[in-house]
Amino acid sequence: MKLLAFLWHRLTALLGTLLLLVVLLALFIGYRAATSGQTDDAAKLASKRDYLGQINEHKVTAGRAPNIVFILYDDMGYGDIGAGAKGSAMIATPNIDQLAADGVVLSDFHSPSPVCTPSRAGYLTGRLAPRAGLPNLVFPHRQSPGCRLHAATNPPVMCACRRGDRAGRPAQGRRLRHRHGGEMASRRPQPVAAQRHGLDSYFGALYSNDMEPFALYDNREIAVPAPAEQVYLTQQYTEAATRFIEAHADEPFFLYFAHNFPHDPLSVRAERSGRSRAGLYGDVMEEIDDSVGALVAALRRTGTLENTLIIITSDNGPWFLGDAGNQRGRKGNTFEGGMRVPFIAHWPARISPGRTGCNGHGYRPVADGTGDIAVPPPADRVLDGRSILTVLTEGGPSPHDYLYYYDGEYLFAVRDQQFKYRGPAGVLYGTDQLPVGVSMPKKEWLFDLDGDPRESYDTSDRNPDKLLQLRTAFEVRQRR
Repeated sequence: MKLLAFLWHRLTALLGTLLLLVVLLALFIGYRAATSGQTDDAAKLASKRDYLGQINEHKVTAGRAPNIVFILYDDMGYGDIGAGAKGSAMIATPNIDQLAADGVVLSDFHSPSPVCTPSRAGYLTGRLAPRAGLPNLVFPHRQSPGCRLHAATNPPVMCACRRGDRAGRPAQGRRLRHRHGGEMASRRPQPVAAQRHGLDSYFGALYSNDMEPFALYDNREIAVPAPAEQVYLTQQYTEAATRFIEAHADEPFFLYFAHNFPHDPLSVRAERSGRSRAGLYGDVMEEIDDSVGALVAALRRTGTLENTLIIITSDNGPWFLGDAGNQRGRKGNTFEGGMRVPFIAHWPARISPGRTGCNGHGYRPVADGTGDIAVPPPADRVLDGRSILTVLTEGGPSPHDYLYYYDGEYLFAVRDQQFKYRGPAGVLYGTDQLPVGVSMPKKEWLFDLDGDPRESYDTSDRNPDKLLQLRTAFEVRQRR
């Protein structure tokens, strides 16, 4: 009896401790959710207003400036298209492949981040996650309990949710005078945010297609009430994009076509269903390819194809489905499979057909050097991106000595043309029976990507000089 009483006492004490910890955690989460926010910097806001005022005075010369159609897919893998790493044998993408054959393919192109929000912020601002002001995912005002917990326990997410971009960091919208199609992240349904950051018009959803309420907006008005039927999503985006091309064929334009697919959940129209060997994911990809064909046809029909730079890429690697292209990792991590993405550029007036380039980082691919359509970047902030125009048009080398791999605000890896250094960090491990993966601490690693693109072997003991060089670059970047 004494033993039972002792055990009972210990059990109740343990349960009491656990209950106290749960209460404290709940209070902490409530406090962070209530107090997390962002204070705008008055000096930055004033600088931003001055800069945008200068941009508004910039004159665009229609005879010289190219049009830009930037097609950004959500979670499309490196091997999901025929023009990818080895070419998909399961998915037919003839329209995308034709653009690749007539343009240039970058075989070693990286997105700014392994997840969507900071990646898209990087593309539009030319800044990596810690500087772009959106280091983590943003969520709408209605969300699942898991998303709510993630947002409440991660202050950078809450900051990101409150604004589309931090004060004083204008996106490339004003710089490129562009229109916008597709999705844009925002915590609350505020399509006006798109126009606040320099976008002249907007059609699409406000966030990822697995978030609610999922409606489609035409500028400030709801065009398709929630819950919008996603089987028509590709068709609706394509029709909006082609209407825009036809309406603005007489002036230089920038169309930012940020698609929701092939992000999960997947949907296609009935007439597209069952056509691909790769299941529903393949059906979605093939309908996406049809959409590219329709955009090219609209450009050809309006006589603007010759002087239009079309870029096709992805915000990060594939999620649950999709082909990462014989690379380690997927969406959400800084192995190559999470950040090396497809990249195709087609511009008949400037790009010779049939070339394969190599290395260019995914942020700010076209902000400079595209004629009178671009203006000088602001002088009061650091830009991580570099123009890769010469890479596309002349086959020049990458403008970057190093590429940096961030997840959120944390630097995980750095690479040069051949070697990749991964700092000491946890590597996620789990089994099918475990509902949650575990981060296993690991020492620093050095991968030789020329012979080991899957990042399978640590070669730090064989390349001590390279280890020291990249470790130093890693540590210097961490201190910035």
